[in-house]
Amino acid sequence: MPPIRVLVVDDSAVIRKVLCDGLAPDAALEVVGTAANGRFALAKIPLLNPDIVTLDVEMPEMGGLETLAALRKIYPKLPVIMFSTLTERGAAITLDALALGASDYVTKPSNTGSLEETLRQLRAELIPKIKALCAERLSEPAAVRAPARSSSATKVRRASQPATPVLSRVDVLAIGTSTGGPNALAELLPAIPADFPVPILIVQHMPALFTRMLAGRLNQQSALHVREGVDGAALKPGDVWIAPGDFHMTVEKRGAALVLALNQNAPENYCRPAVDPLFRSVAHAYGTGALAVVLTGMGSDGSAGAQHIHEKGGRVLVQDQASSIVWGMPGQIAAAGLADGTYALKSMAAEICRRAALKRISPVGAARPSAAETGKDAVPQRP
Repeated sequence: MPPIRVLVVDDSAVIRKVLCDGLAPDAALEVVGTAANGRFALAKIPLLNPDIVTLDVEMPEMGGLETLAALRKIYPKLPVIMFSTLTERGAAITLDALALGASDYVTKPSNTGSLEETLRQLRAELIPKIKALCAERLSEPAAVRAPARSSSATKVRRASQPATPVLSRVDVLAIGTSTGGPNALAELLPAIPADFPVPILIVQHMPALFTRMLAGRLNQQSALHVREGVDGAALKPGDVWIAPGDFHMTVEKRGAALVLALNQNAPENYCRPAVDPLFRSVAHAYGTGALAVVLTGMGSDGSAGAQHIHEKGGRVLVQDQASSIVWGMPGQIAAAGLADGTYALKSMAAEICRRAALKRISPVGAARPSAAETGKDAVPQRP
């Protein structure tokens, strides 16, 4: 199979060489060209026909955001990986780029001490993302090759699952996501109403500075209260907590209360934060009351945790392939038969709200009014 064709766009000649040298040893990849700014890149794309573009965030003449906006008008489906600095400005521009349609991002290695370590870090982060975003050009794993499900509510039934499962009351919503996650969360959370009856806990694979900015942006876009996780925080209905970069986030019992807990235990699935520790903890803390959702993302993080949730009687929903940037994480769970439902992203919020409303008693102990009593639909709809 022909190698994946990569166009490298960066104003620094040193960085262009580092990227080219970093990608060169992998026979599945071929750097077909470089460009020093966005204007040159846009001129080279029709000539080089790349499968993917790495795009520097900050460049003279035509910067990363301007280039991305122009590129998306002409090539709406061409994968683009932003190459950013691990700074506050770099994080802010990267989140802007993701909102404009960038497929993913990597951060430039810093303070590595040697060129060899810089190349090692670069290969470890960049190459898997290139291959995941260009999976059709390679021999994909079964979970990625699996056909997309057109139904918004396709069920994956395990042998032990009854034909008509009895749904338990939902007491917590745990969400795991990676590649494509910021945009998926930006669509999902604003569709959930402010009076959502349970806490929402989210793991998004991102560095520390990025998770703080992501939480702030989602808080502005949503009616929910979205914050970066804090150790010991009480878990209240309608509060949304995002795992801080470089920390695993879990739920644990302290005294009589369930609270958030943060730790820097070893990375899992090469990630910290990782989805599996969160899912394991909510399975243990909430049992049948745990509802997990796995959105777009590369890799298999969340699969082991999903198994724990099922063993404790909880439920797991996954985003469908058609609406996912990468169907790695949700696809692995579907392939393992652990998905209780597969939903398009646009349908996920309504299904979450429907399940959260079942058998629901308000915090003050009064029964919530029925749809007939309020005259409103039982499932909240997006405005």
